Amino acid sequence: MTTELSEYQAKFFANYLTSEGIFENDTLAQSLSAAKVDLNPHQVDAASFALRSPLSKGVLLADEVGLGKTIEAALVISQRWWERERKILLVVPAALRKQWAAELHEKFSLPSVILDTKRIRDLEKAGNPNPLGRDEGIIIMSYEFAARVSDTLRHIAWNLVVFDEAHKLRNVYKAAENSRASVLRRALAGRQKLLLTATPLQNNLMELFGLISLIDETYFGSEQAFRSEFGGREGGASQALLAKRLEPICKRTLRRQVQRAGLINYTNRLPKTFDFTPDQLESDLYDKVSAYLQDPNTIALGQNGRHLVTLMLRKILGSSSFAVTQTLDKMIRRLEAKRVVGDDTLDDLDGFSEHADEWREAGAGAEADAVEDDSDEDAERVDPVKLEREIKKLTEYRDLARSISDNAKGKALLDCLPTVLDEITNKGGQRKAVIFTESVRTQTYLREILEQNGFEGQTVVLNGSNSDKDSKALYKAWLEKHRGTDVVSGSKTADMKAAIVEAFRNDRKILIATESGAEGINLQFCSLLINYDLPWNPQRVEQRIGRCHRYGQKIDVTVINFLNRKNHAEARIHQLLEQKFKLFEGVFGSSDEVLGVIESGVDIERRILDIVQSCRSTDEIDQAFDRLQEEFSAEIDEAKRNARDKLLAEMDDKVIERLLGRKEAVNSAIGDFKRALLGLARAELPEARFHDDHAQRFDYDGMTWSTEWPEADERGWRFFRLGDEGLADRLVAQARNRELPPAALRFDYGAYDGNMGDVERLRGQSGWMRVARLVLNTPARVYDELVYAAFTEDGTPLHPDTAERLLHVPAQVTDAHVSDLPEEELQRVQDARQTEIVGQAQTMLATFLNEEEDRLDAWREDAKVSFDQQIKALTKEANEKKKLARATLGLEEKLELQREAKAIQRQVDDLQHQLYTRLREIDEERERMLDEIAEQLNLTPEMTPLFTIRWSLA
Repeated sequence: MTTELSEYQAKFFANYLTSEGIFENDTLAQSLSAAKVDLNPHQVDAASFALRSPLSKGVLLADEVGLGKTIEAALVISQRWWERERKILLVVPAALRKQWAAELHEKFSLPSVILDTKRIRDLEKAGNPNPLGRDEGIIIMSYEFAARVSDTLRHIAWNLVVFDEAHKLRNVYKAAENSRASVLRRALAGRQKLLLTATPLQNNLMELFGLISLIDETYFGSEQAFRSEFGGREGGASQALLAKRLEPICKRTLRRQVQRAGLINYTNRLPKTFDFTPDQLESDLYDKVSAYLQDPNTIALGQNGRHLVTLMLRKILGSSSFAVTQTLDKMIRRLEAKRVVGDDTLDDLDGFSEHADEWREAGAGAEADAVEDDSDEDAERVDPVKLEREIKKLTEYRDLARSISDNAKGKALLDCLPTVLDEITNKGGQRKAVIFTESVRTQTYLREILEQNGFEGQTVVLNGSNSDKDSKALYKAWLEKHRGTDVVSGSKTADMKAAIVEAFRNDRKILIATESGAEGINLQFCSLLINYDLPWNPQRVEQRIGRCHRYGQKIDVTVINFLNRKNHAEARIHQLLEQKFKLFEGVFGSSDEVLGVIESGVDIERRILDIVQSCRSTDEIDQAFDRLQEEFSAEIDEAKRNARDKLLAEMDDKVIERLLGRKEAVNSAIGDFKRALLGLARAELPEARFHDDHAQRFDYDGMTWSTEWPEADERGWRFFRLGDEGLADRLVAQARNRELPPAALRFDYGAYDGNMGDVERLRGQSGWMRVARLVLNTPARVYDELVYAAFTEDGTPLHPDTAERLLHVPAQVTDAHVSDLPEEELQRVQDARQTEIVGQAQTMLATFLNEEEDRLDAWREDAKVSFDQQIKALTKEANEKKKLARATLGLEEKLELQREAKAIQRQVDDLQHQLYTRLREIDEERERMLDEIAEQLNLTPEMTPLFTIRWSLA
């Protein structure tokens, strides 16, 4: 029995794998099959929605938190990259840049470049060109940096611009001209956009208008028209009309819909709080340093960056006495050199530059620059006596810190950890824990005490440098293990993280991580997270928990916080994060839903800092935190969330039905694609050994290859896929470029491992087949489809699906040259199929044209509404004046009222004339735009024959 596939079939597979496809389920096949992620139907649904119309100026993806908008956007980006539209810009919060880069690389093999001021400077120093606009990778930058380089961005013809956490821009409709939102809207006008946010609407409908205007400024006409139609009206008819208008541009799926469709099971968060009481020396140290930080006249903290420096020093103070010792030592040396605190003084906080960027994003760029550039005033002009006094005071504090050998919080960790690990294993989880601290020195301390108290050889650390001996050894072993595979990225930072995470997953029990170190990593195999230090920024807390509580997590995640009962401010901070932001309990993603209403976590940090710095008594602290909590109660409003869902989310049953249908279609498309990919490998690699027990695997060139990514990753095999410029891409190019003369092929159905009833019925018959590639060029985009012209010897036509399936059956060339081609009949069938496909494409494109016509009709109506509202208001006012004039007895007063009524009526007449003129202008503009749109959809078919065969089926 032969399982051989011919080079003709190889050419078919290569073209099948690279055709764009006209119909929706074909569009994403390449990206879906190459992704290293368990894709859910709602994610594919969202990506298809974003890619659906070639005329789209962009969409707003507003899925509820926890549904994976990052994956949805990455699918769209991947498809654009596949189509060689590679000028792609990602604008994201500063804290999410590395996470995005990691997700794109790990899950989609997409290259990216994070750009900021420092990176640009480093490139210039190294003599390397600025990567902006060079199509070498997806450009990722923060909102703050994007606004700063907006003039440069304006001149690049971006194929796609993605805004993550786009609610940051929702007030653009009322923002000042020089605001970040306005600057970005102007710089990126006319570019196709993808906006991602779970909270597009918080306080009023105008925020929704603001976001949609970023995509298309004419979508809702003017701001005045939107207010008139929707802004002040809560009626059901008005809301239903708005929901209808939003359908083509905004998509929102809810967790309950996905759960009801049985597509995702969510795990919970289980909070635990462990109290500790510092001993007297620790309390003295805290009180003394805290009082020092509250003193506005200290020298070391400088002036220009004082708030940022104070916040960072308070983080260190709350971490451990060992972190305090090291930092005070640096502060003393800086003062002795007559210098104030700089970023090198604060380097115990791993990733200070990320903190600085977040402050810039929150509008405190001057403070961040002062600390990072060391541009604050130095201490040279300060009274030397005062300087000496401050050095002496800090030396006293440092010596006190140095005298402390144990920390109560560290002891509390040792006490609770074994018990909690037992609880985790009893629930079916792995005996593992990730411990987060903000301090590198505290990280070292924690490793030392854990290694000395029952966890010897079981710990691993993750930070910005990982320069310790153990990390270097793990990295070296990891490189050796994965040498020659696509697991190795070539970036030492990324590969070091991968090595540490692999060690934690496979061998070690405890991972001690800083935020900077843990950016972009997935720890869903771990279900115990310990906040040794608790950040004041709720978004940072959420990012920590999100490392474990994410897709792939099988059991509930336990979140442990430590609480110093002697510190009332710390207790109130914990209460704020727990009760108002609901960070530590509830279902997957629910806390992030609340965080979406917050403009900036940095603002909250600064508010808390103000309280800690200014309040001296417990009562003062309570009053200040009560006020802060009250503010957030107004912002985090359940009724508003329900109203938003009602407006933006479709009916549940309709969504669930579509998602279930999508699941079947996606699985079918991916299955067909992978079969073709493996068929290509069989045809092009006769020396490869395919595994009898597993059709998805084969051995070639000393390695095992698999189209199943989880298995490939777990077993150290190569993931066989398109898009990574590896083996599959080389085979496709090789097969596509091969010229093939007409030949006779004998297909052996008995050698096919499967059942195809329509093909089996052809056994014993023969005929002809021509395969061609039909490219449909439109100015908007290019579609292509494979065309099968096939029939039996007696002229009975084969359905195109049957002809395609026949090409999957093992076959051999029996005659390399055939001459008696039925050219006329082949051409006739081919032409008929082209006509059919072009007709289907035109029907689909006509749908897009109709949608655009509806949009332009709505735009016309918007213009009319804003005038009508003014006319109605003025007409009412004129009538009231006339009525009043009739009721007035005094002649002079009567005449005055009549004059006023006539003046108002003239305004009405003017507005009616302006409306008539404006509608004429809009009608002309509408016709011009429709002509342009129709031109965008003009089809030019191009048919390229691939090969012709005389077939027979045994």
